[in-house]
Amino acid sequence: MLFFSFFKSLIGKDVVVELKNDLSICGTLHSVDQYLNIKMSDITVMNGHKYPYMLSVKNCFIRGSVVRYVQLPADDIDVTLLQDATRKEATK
Repeated sequence: MLFFSFFKSLIGKDVVVELKNDLSICGTLHSVDQYLNIKMSDITVMNGHKYPYMLSVKNCFIRGSVVRYVQLPADDIDVTLLQDATRKEATK
């Protein structure tokens, strides 16, 4: 639940999601659920020449099991809050 809560706090921020098939999608995080499925809006594809059919897509839903990485803006992360929550989760 730690990651779910963390991603919920990032709704409305710009993120880059890299998928397991090497597709990178940049866009605004619209919503996330408990399975870490991600809904994004105003997306752009980083490798547009490799995936030209994705250039016309503006909104997408990404299943959590196909996500490799989520790149977050460094200035939007409260590191101390995340560390405290991690410690609390570890003591349970």
